[in-house]
Amino acid sequence: MAKRKIVQIDEEKCNGCGLCIPNCAEGALQVVEGKAKLVTDKFCDGLGACLGNCPQDAITIIDREAEEFDEKAVEHHLHHKKEAEKTKIEPLLGGCPSSRAMHFNPSKSPAATGPSARAVSELSQWPVQLKLVPVNAPYFQGADLLVVADCVLLAYANFHQDFLKGKAVVVGCPKLDDVQFYRAKLTEIFKTNPIKSITVPFMEVPCCFGLVKATEDALEASGKTIPLKKVKIGIRGDILSEEPSSEASKAYGIR
Repeated sequence: MAKRKIVQIDEEKCNGCGLCIPNCAEGALQVVEGKAKLVTDKFCDGLGACLGNCPQDAITIIDREAEEFDEKAVEHHLHHKKEAEKTKIEPLLGGCPSSRAMHFNPSKSPAATGPSARAVSELSQWPVQLKLVPVNAPYFQGADLLVVADCVLLAYANFHQDFLKGKAVVVGCPKLDDVQFYRAKLTEIFKTNPIKSITVPFMEVPCCFGLVKATEDALEASGKTIPLKKVKIGIRGDILSEEPSSEASKAYGIR
């Protein structure tokens, strides 16, 4: 081993957002137990492409003793990751099951009928929390994306059939979480993936509009034009209004 430049991650600062991961072309980073970590020294070229994408300033480049960068090992690693992503259930992140990305088919059970029938889940991914989803998750590819306030899932009784079916989803609470973080994470998701449409179901309470604003700001920052629909849900579970944004209006020819 020789002394060379290599990434160092301050685990005290790192919040496990995963924004650094898609900017590392060598696949040298992954989130393990809620913290970004180097997979191995030999995957890191020390150029620091991940630096500007850490909202916590947790990543630096230092000089230390490390294995030499191994381009052949990186090629093998990336090939292995690509093959893994073709499987039905795709584990992208190691460590804690709460942050291990999976993509699967919803239940094939018949739709619920009758007053005593069980509802069918339309969820096709894991995780769902915006703080935990990796920005390059395979379920974002060509997705119709739900950016949904967590209270909507409780207030709106037919959420799975009316909103979730056939869509990818990220869930958050703008009152309890950092809206600036949401804005940055959503910006990276929109930039990194070919999202087809965005729907934001949110509660009528004023704080919940923060999720709408974060989504609109992120879409603008991404530089993309993606149809965006906002759906306001009442605290009694009814739909109060549906409104396409200016971006959606342009995409659909609505004046």
